[in-house]
Order: sequence, then structure tokens, then C-alpha cells
Amino acid sequence: MADPIHQFVITPIIPFEVSGFDLSFTNSSLWMVIGGVCASLFLMMGSREKALVPGRMQAFSEMFYEFVAGMIRDNTGPEGRRYFALIFTIFVTVLMGNVLGLLPYSFTYTSHIVVTMTLALLIFFTVTVLGLVNHGTKFFSLFIPPDVPAVLLLLIVPIEVLSFIIRPVTLSVRLFANMVAGHLMLKVFAGFSTMVLALGMGGVLLGFIPMVLNVAIYALELLVALLQAYIFAILSAIYLKDTLDLHH
Repeated sequence: MADPIHQFVITPIIPFEVSGFDLSFTNSSLWMVIGGVCASLFLMMGSREKALVPGRMQAFSEMFYEFVAGMIRDNTGPEGRRYFALIFTIFVTVLMGNVLGLLPYSFTYTSHIVVTMTLALLIFFTVTVLGLVNHGTKFFSLFIPPDVPAVLLLLIVPIEVLSFIIRPVTLSVRLFANMVAGHLMLKVFAGFSTMVLALGMGGVLLGFIPMVLNVAIYALELLVALLQAYIFAILSAIYLKDTLDLHH
């Protein structure tokens, strides 16, 4: 059975080093570029005609656009439209990483904590900086819930501060862990199916069961890939609401 961990190994395609820093173009970099190109082509083809009665591609791209816009509007209000470009880019980046990673011989760049943590830290620092710019020191009132008795503030404030600080951790680990767990399960069941089929005629019958399970797991993993991209984007939008409304 093939090593299920091997699919997560980052390998350099174009080695490049500067002052001891490894800046190689890797398989992870390649699939990030592929994801960006696929998303750009899809959106450009969808918005090329701009017909009053949209065709399939235009209708699908408009639905995609409206889905993200509606998600932002429902969670941040009308003022949240200023963050559309950021949330849309993050959603597409995560979605491409999750979905393209299900293709044979591909690489799931969202299965690496360094990628998911970078995206999560981007949201965290954006919220912090914009919150201070928009509200000044009043932004720190975010850690003081309204109508809380003063005697409980010594307990509530540290909890609120801690929950704010660990946002990038929970946001990044959730995506990373789901991608790793799902792909490991797919690899193990696929390897088991191949091993059983190699046993002979009896193995063909026995191999049918894990094959069916593998198809079911693949469908489940596709659902998880879509769902995790949605969760990452919607939580990012909710966190960005702190820069607009401190207590919501």
C-alpha cells in the first residue's frame, strides 16, 4: 500500500535559494498558480459577454458572485460590502485549494498549516488594524461585553481577549485538519481497494466493498471541501464585522 503521508510532501520543482532562504518553486506553488488561473479564467469567461439574458457560464459566475455577496451582506450588513474583494479572494483561494486537491496527482495546498495560518493571520491583522483605525482605543471595548456586572469583568475580559487572540489558530487548524484527515482517509481506502483487487478473483468481489466506500468517501470529501471554504469565508466576514460594529 502506498504511503498515505507522501501526498502532503512539498517537493521543489525549480530550486532557488537566496542568502540561505529556500525560495524554490514547489508543487504547492504550482497548484496555487493553477488555482489562480482556473478561477481567473472562469470569472473572465463568465463576465465576457455581459448579456442581458445570461448564458450558462455567465449565470453560473453571477450566482457565484451573488453567493459571496449575500454571505457578506447577511453577516456584516450593507457596510460590509467594502470587504467583498478580500472575502471573495479568500473564499476562492481556499475553494480552489480544497477542490483541486481532490484531482488525481494534484496537491492540496490547504492541507498545510503554513498556508491556512497565513490566511488566518491576514484576517486577524486586518481586523486589528482596521478596528484601531476606525474606532481608535474604543476598539478595546470589544473585550468588554455590554451590561456585564463589574465584578465579573475580571473573569470575562481575559476570556474575551483569549478568544480574540486564538482566532487565527482555530480558523487555520479547522481547515488544515479537515483537509489532512479527509485525504488520508481517501488514500487509505484507495490503497486497500487496490491491495484487495490484487489478490485475484476472490479479491475482485472483496474489493467491490472498499471501492464503493471509497466513492462515498470521495463524495463526502468534496462536500467537506466546499463546506470548509464556506466556513472559512463566513467566519472571516464575521470577524471583520468587529471593524464596523464593536458589539453585535
